[in-house]
Amino acid sequence: MQRITLFCSIAAIFLTACSTPVSSPSPQSRVSHQVPLSSTAVNGTKMERFHTTMIQVAQSTKQDPNYHRIALNTQEEKIWFRDLMYKLWDREITRQQFITEGVKRYPSHRYEFTYIANAYQNY
Repeated sequence: MQRITLFCSIAAIFLTACSTPVSSPSPQSRVSHQVPLSSTAVNGTKMERFHTTMIQVAQSTKQDPNYHRIALNTQEEKIWFRDLMYKLWDREITRQQFITEGVKRYPSHRYEFTYIANAYQNY
């Protein structure tokens, strides 16, 4: 569990970029998150795949000079960000919904949220 939290924290620190938003509605976009990510009831293999993808996206931000770190200073902010990324990765929300939710909380980071939303399509 500590390992998962560490991976989430590291990935959250690196993830803060965006690009042009493109809506791609999916049937899962209407599904609400039933199980908290911190719960052990979540499939371990699925969480491992999510963390692998999250780390790949985080590493890709290092190559973009326009990407600026999103300040995730509190545990609450890190959990919010991780949960939002998980919903995007699991197709529970659309890319546009991800961007909109991110920009509500961090208005100056539209580029970063768009970058992340687009990057998840590559992994």
